[in-house]
Amino acid sequence: MAPIIVTTDYIGLVYAALLAVGGLIGGLRRGSKVSLIAGLGSSLAAAYGADRVSKNSTDVLPALITSSALFLLMGYRYTKSGKFMPAGLVTVLSALVSIRYFLLKP
Repeated sequence: MAPIIVTTDYIGLVYAALLAVGGLIGGLRRGSKVSLIAGLGSSLAAAYGADRVSKNSTDVLPALITSSALFLLMGYRYTKSGKFMPAGLVTVLSALVSIRYFLLKP
């Protein structure tokens, strides 16, 4: 059994904050309620996952599911639009965070 390491998941919390900022920007600049709700909702899910990892370094499933789902969804949007902002950026960030959580998985 892997040891439980209690440390704050700063990478996950920064990822969650970036998702929230992106949702706010999308909501305010374009007047998109969908961007606002999706950005804040995915930010809350990512923050919840980061909190779980912070309390137990092997409890990565919520964070891994959130980042992987965003990778797939935003990757699809990026391939359809070809626009790096915001879909491509979220795809890259989500891929990196997903790989990190996958490597932490026991």
